[in-house]
Amino acid sequence: MDKMSNTKNFADRNMYSKRNLWAGILFGLGLVAFFDETVFHQLLHWHHFYDRSTTAAGLVSDGWFHAFSWFATVGGLFLFADLRRRNGFWMKRWIGGILLGAGVFQFYDGTVQHKIMRIHQIRYVDNVILYDVVWNLIAAAMITLGGILVFETRRKKKVKGAGL
Repeated sequence: MDKMSNTKNFADRNMYSKRNLWAGILFGLGLVAFFDETVFHQLLHWHHFYDRSTTAAGLVSDGWFHAFSWFATVGGLFLFADLRRRNGFWMKRWIGGILLGAGVFQFYDGTVQHKIMRIHQIRYVDNVILYDVVWNLIAAAMITLGGILVFETRRKKKVKGAGL
């Protein structure tokens, strides 16, 4: 690649900075929700999305949750494809968005849905606090790493007269 096309790619990335972030956030949110539903709801049978009613209501709530995760994932992938088409894709920023979306969703799930709303627990055992701590530590790690990547790819403002 010549120097001119590298400059154009950097300009395209900066122009689509927010779109890269949102594509990653949607994809990450959908991906972690899909993983949660597949592993913890369907394979391990630890809980349903809504456990405060009958098993049938829990299964229906899992269906709605699965649809939500699917729409978020597909939406993120449509934005991803559009960025690739426009030559505006920025891998590091997109991955940062994925980690942020996944981490924020998992933290929301672990605090709001599990503890505040009490619509389900991670697992119904006597010592659930261990599961809660691990769940939220993983969420915090994803948020922290995603935040670092997003911070490293933030758009730099040009300062007048600084010769940048």
